[in-house]
Order: sequence, then C-alpha cells, then structure tokens
Amino acid sequence: MLAADGNRMSSVNVQTREVAAKVVFYGPGLSGKTTTLKKIYESVRPANRGEMMSLATEGDRTLFFDFLPVRIERLGDFLVRLALYPVPGQVFYNATRKLVLKGADGVVFVADSQPEAMNANRESLENLKVNLLEQGIDFEHFPLVYEWNKRDVPQAMPVTELRAQLNPKGLPDFETSAAQGVGILEMLKTITRLVIQDLKSKRVVPSPLPKDRPSPLYDSISPASLEKQIQAHLQDLPRSNLGPVSALTPPSLLHCGSAVDAAFARGDWEGCVGSCQEATRQALAWCGEYPIPLQAYLLGLDGQEFLRFRSIQGKGARSEDAAFCVYFVMRVMVALRAGPLHPPG
Repeated sequence: MLAADGNRMSSVNVQTREVAAKVVFYGPGLSGKTTTLKKIYESVRPANRGEMMSLATEGDRTLFFDFLPVRIERLGDFLVRLALYPVPGQVFYNATRKLVLKGADGVVFVADSQPEAMNANRESLENLKVNLLEQGIDFEHFPLVYEWNKRDVPQAMPVTELRAQLNPKGLPDFETSAAQGVGILEMLKTITRLVIQDLKSKRVVPSPLPKDRPSPLYDSISPASLEKQIQAHLQDLPRSNLGPVSALTPPSLLHCGSAVDAAFARGDWEGCVGSCQEATRQALAWCGEYPIPLQAYLLGLDGQEFLRFRSIQGKGARSEDAAFCVYFVMRVMVALRAGPLHPPG
C-alpha cells in the first residue's frame, strides 16, 4: 500500500489495482450529514459496499462506510473505493472534526436551508476553511461541493441567497432532501468525479499494466472459467493428494482447506460455500480482534472480491458461486502466508 500524499488519505494498492479515497461531509449540527450518508448507504448495492461502522473519536462516535462506485470512471486501470465520513456539527466537537477531516480527498458541505440556520452554516463553513488550512490545504483549490439540504421544508431560503452567502465562487451545488433521498446521488457523482480528477492531476497511480502481460492462473474471476481452472489445478497436484486450497493453506489451518477441497470435489456447492466461509473466518482471525472488514483490509484483500464473497449464501449455491468462493479462499491463504501474521507451522 503506497500513500499518495503525506497530507491526504488516498492510497494505492498496486496488487489489487485499487485507490482508496476519503470524502468528508461537513456542516452544522442537524443539517443532514448523517441522514445523507445513510441514504447513500441504502442506495448502494450490498455487494459493492462495506459495513456501516462506528468510529470512536474524542468524546463522540462517527459513522462511516466505504463502497465501490461501479459507474464512475476509473483512475487509469485502477478502481476507486470511497470512504464516506460525516463530522459532528456541534462547535465543541471541533477536535473530532479535525480528526475526521484529516486526510480527506474531498468535502461535501451540507448546509441547512432554513433561515434560522444561516449563522450556523456560516460558522461551520469558516471552521472548515480554518481546519483545512491547518492541514496545508487551500479551500479554493480542493474538491468540494455544496449540498443545500432540507429543500422540502416550506420556509427554505432561496438558493440564490444561499449561494450569495456561502458559495460566491460558484462551486458545484445541489438542492437536496436527505430525508427523502432527493438529489443525493447527483451530488455524490459530482464529488466523486472531482476527487478522481484531483487524484489524476497529482498522478497518484502508476502506469497501467501492459495488456499482454502474463496472467496468473487465478487472475480471472469469470464465473464460467473458475470451475475449469480449479479442476485443472486439482489435476496438477496428483502426487501430493492436496486440493488447490489445501496446497496453499498454512498447516495449522489445513483442516479448513481440506474441507473446502472435499466439498468442491464431490460437487457439494452449498457445503463448499459454508466451508469457505469458515476457512476465511479462521484465517481472518489471525489479523486480530477487529471487525471483519478491518481484518480483510489488514490482510490486503481486494475489497470488491471481499464484498462479493460476503454476499454469497450457502443455501441454493450454484457451481459458479462455489468456484468463486474457492478462488477467494485461495487468495486469502496466499495473503495469510505472505503476511507477517501467518499462523505457525
């Protein structure tokens, strides 16, 4: 994992061809930041999102999650994974605001459209500028969009007045109703594109891989080809009597790998998926007592593959489901043996 910038969160995983970027939702208390985040979470397909998690910060707790925006342009041949965080709105939580804002690659400023909230909007915007400046970031040259929230309330201020007081530079802005989910996705697409453009200008990723590079046996995750690849690998191991997972599994977890191989070999797709889930659970446990997504992150697993694996259910599993699960467990075992936390033996 390579950091892109000392003051930014964006990081590059060359092995998985993925860039992680951080977008922070800033604004006064009760302006709709957390509601916006939850609506985005509900709109993202479960296979493309991480778990909604809670981060303990100074005197407060901050919700966050990450996801893979599948319809946004890539950064070269890299996928971009976004992590979304809202800051607490109350002024006395400024230490937490700074902590959450640190390393941001972009900001959505969520303003409350009600007239009585204008002073709080201005105060929060000035606070954002100060906190960015402390990180050496120029507010006017940073990916940022405005969200004029609560447009559904009868007394909402005219957008022209909001722009005049809060957005005189004419940065991208959107009328939203977070509670209804109105305008949220359009805003999200724009801040994502601005972040990607900013990362492109900073050249944070290496050159694309050559198209004619030799591919590893398990580099393709096409459901149609996985089963054939695994069966071919089984035939390549007649002397050791080990299946493809067992051959890659550390000795202390060999029972897990054997269970996966046995279920796959006899065509028990449901049993195979269940064995893969158990093997992965035990393997991830070596990363420490953290939430499962964080364990997977520490092991360096591909986020998109991890989300797909988590979405597969044992009941009613098909051969392509089992094949992908076997493929994923092999990735897990390779990563486990290569890392500093591999099991003994």
